[in-house]
Amino acid sequence: MQAKTTNIIKRIVDVALTVLLLFLMAYQVTGDVLHEWLGIGMTITLILHHILNRKWYQSVFKGKYTPYRITMTVVNTLLLAAIALTALSGIAMSGHAVPFMYGLINVMTARTLHLAMSYWLFILMGVHIGLHIKAMTAKLPDNGKIVFKVILTGISGVGLWLFLKSGIINYITFQTHFAFLDYTTARWLIILQNLTMLLFFVLAGYALSELMQKSENKKYSLKMLIWFSCAICIGALMFVALREGSGRTGFES
Repeated sequence: MQAKTTNIIKRIVDVALTVLLLFLMAYQVTGDVLHEWLGIGMTITLILHHILNRKWYQSVFKGKYTPYRITMTVVNTLLLAAIALTALSGIAMSGHAVPFMYGLINVMTARTLHLAMSYWLFILMGVHIGLHIKAMTAKLPDNGKIVFKVILTGISGVGLWLFLKSGIINYITFQTHFAFLDYTTARWLIILQNLTMLLFFVLAGYALSELMQKSENKKYSLKMLIWFSCAICIGALMFVALREGSGRTGFES
């Protein structure tokens, strides 16, 4: 009974983290003050998430490292680093939630770091979710799994297009200090766009998970890579076809 309750709490925390992430990446929706408090809320929720999943830390130096486990460990470690750097740089620029921490590190450095790391956090969070998708969908019937993959692939293709046209590649490579925000798009649509982009990286994590798990059993399958490739093709074709009319959406550090 206790284990069941713990699992329910974990699911609630996971959903809360996803919702918080989507709103944090929509600065033009929340504004400055709410953005900072949502950041504090997400930091606290992340701490709770790691406490609830502390067994993972306890087992890091135990057991055999399979390809899937290595992948999971690398992604989780990078995600943890991105979380820490995003929080640190955000605190250093805080003018409302924790103003006494303002200037903890050089503000311009913090701005560039926060912009890049927040998007790396976004990407890695998507991949992290994707690595667990197989377990989440295990109870679906075979037809249901196919429908799920078709829908996920189609949405992911649109997500890749949004990611490319938003100029986020310039943010994660530290080429831009400021994000370009779209204040003309409806607020609900901005959140939906963020979810769509997140799902592309969920699909990437899903494909990576399948590849690693199949390699462990020496049952090589390219099925998920084909789904992922289809999403890339959809996104790339949309980007080329609609390039002239593309705008920018996203989060401002």
